[in-house]
Amino acid sequence: MSLLDPKSWQPNPLHGGEHPVTEPATGEALGTVTIAAPEDVAPAAEAARRAQTEWARQPHFVRAGVLRRAGDLFTAHADELREWLVRESGSIPGKADFELHVAAQECYEAAALASRPAGQVLASEAPRLSYTRRVPVGVVGVIAPFNAPLILSIRSVAPALALGNAVVLKPDPRTAVCGGLSLAAVFAEAGLPEGLLHILPGGADTGSALVTDPRVPVISFTGSTAAGRAVGEAAGRHLKRAHLELGGNSALVVLEDADIDAVISTAAWGSFFHQGQICMTTGRHLVHRSLYPQYVERLAAKADSLAVGDPHRDQVHLGPLIDDGQLAKVHGLVESSAANGAKLAAGGTHDRLFYRPTVLADVSDDTPAYAEEVFGPVAPVRPFDTVEEAAALAAHSPYGLSLGVVTADAARGLDLAERIPTGIVHINDQTVNDEAVAPFGGTAASGTGARFGGEANLEAFTDLRWTTVRGDVAPYPF
Repeated sequence: MSLLDPKSWQPNPLHGGEHPVTEPATGEALGTVTIAAPEDVAPAAEAARRAQTEWARQPHFVRAGVLRRAGDLFTAHADELREWLVRESGSIPGKADFELHVAAQECYEAAALASRPAGQVLASEAPRLSYTRRVPVGVVGVIAPFNAPLILSIRSVAPALALGNAVVLKPDPRTAVCGGLSLAAVFAEAGLPEGLLHILPGGADTGSALVTDPRVPVISFTGSTAAGRAVGEAAGRHLKRAHLELGGNSALVVLEDADIDAVISTAAWGSFFHQGQICMTTGRHLVHRSLYPQYVERLAAKADSLAVGDPHRDQVHLGPLIDDGQLAKVHGLVESSAANGAKLAAGGTHDRLFYRPTVLADVSDDTPAYAEEVFGPVAPVRPFDTVEEAAALAAHSPYGLSLGVVTADAARGLDLAERIPTGIVHINDQTVNDEAVAPFGGTAASGTGARFGGEANLEAFTDLRWTTVRGDVAPYPF
């Protein structure tokens, strides 16, 4: 039985006009969705506000049951949802399977949140019961991008619902089905009451309307740093909480005692997984000078050996970039880097949206593909001579999302990591990792810290309320 019947994708009419669902690998139209306009936000937020009151009053096991069933449904409908992830977002099947696994786990972890201890009993100077309790914020606005559309939607939607909130989700219109409408279908089948989850695929103007709507007190945003700054500024003017998970230019530091045979596969995965369209992508390879020539040569050979093509019809390592705009950005950064003196050791070419995995050597602070977030399959490599220099190079970035350190001495790797501002550290692994139980977030231009995953979700999607109770009316001197 199909979960995603095109006739039931959007039962409520939206006002932004029809939008084709396009397969990046072929340009083929897979269907049509209706895009939300800014005027669609207010009625969705109002309907969510009305539905949320009763949902918050439901016993915790009722909310948990819906989340557990949703998790089961991501597995039960994996074949159908995998195909959408592959065709609509350009994911290879393995990456789609990872998204489906994380989506199910996010639902199961969220189900457990519903029965977590909700506050503390406090000491008080007065004869009264004094306690804190976490209460739902009301309506949560979620704005999610195209690159890992299912994970980056569900990681906010699931905990927000489990904790008694309603959600208005604005997925990227390029992945409206796998990043938005698929969630609506799963939660409807899981028994989520009507009105609690609204899907509004749309552009930046629709996102702006969501950020400024007075019925939406919390915004969960994942996207570029430039867009995140605008969201944070607008949310601040309206006295809203904004949880911002933004871009990155993460470093992989390879010390002189690293196993070069093992590290190349790790390094290639960090830069080329999902065509480099991951916020945690390894954007800077910092390699000890004693290993540098061999590292560049072997990483370039690995890049040349990877198959790039249509992930729906062929067995490939990399699929297409999401669209022509992303292609122009990636190729422009590679070309300007080569013009600026970087050596093109591998790649740098493309066939339509299929970009070859690219290795750039002899890069510097001024190399555009080294200094900026590329969001494409590009691996700039730079040598260092001392651990102190490696720490300085890794820390010299406006971003602070993820860090990998490869070394035979794990304690030495941890010591190095302590000197580098970052939200995530992986010793003897590359920078792209995600688990539903772990807090996720970065520092500086990478966002406002760990606000997704595990117990961090409690802070993200609830307010802390202080309550006191007396047996009689409190006396006062006047």
